[in-house]
Amino acid sequence: MQVSLDGFIARPNGELDWHLVDAEVNEYARDLLDSLDTLVFGRVTYQLMADYWPTATTNDPVEARIAERLNTLPKVVFSRTLKKVGWNNSILARGGIDEEILKMKQQSGRDIGIGGSSIVSALAPLGLIDEYRILVVPVVLGSGKPLFKDITESINLKLGKTRTFGSGLVLLVYQPQKKRGTNA
Repeated sequence: MQVSLDGFIARPNGELDWHLVDAEVNEYARDLLDSLDTLVFGRVTYQLMADYWPTATTNDPVEARIAERLNTLPKVVFSRTLKKVGWNNSILARGGIDEEILKMKQQSGRDIGIGGSSIVSALAPLGLIDEYRILVVPVVLGSGKPLFKDITESINLKLGKTRTFGSGLVLLVYQPQKKRGTNA
């Protein structure tokens, strides 16, 4: 998830024109996608991805691999308004987000990738995110759509790893920590 220095994932109307994508970032994205066996989206992110990736064309082999992985990976979509999903290997989740994610986490396989602030904001308070990978873009937007919305209690995180890209983008990898004085 790319986020501005002031915590936004998109401009107020959803524009992503400030995101940094170059060959180095694409290689990171390819490697990340190769480590996953399922993607989880909310409606907004799903529709953005489904509108672009099935017909994306490129001469770049890394971008072609990204497109291939996105188009073939199983995708689970959480939405209260969608009646059907049409992107290859996509299913519409039927149960509650917490029970569905718990079921998915109990299955064997690789990691589950989540995309979209609504999914992050729903899963984070439930303790259902094992790792946060945040790509900080060196830009201040001033306003926009926040990465974390409607979070009412703090979530303690521990920095596990960082990586600086040539573009100035910084990857921060965090794991959630138990709250002091609890077993959760």
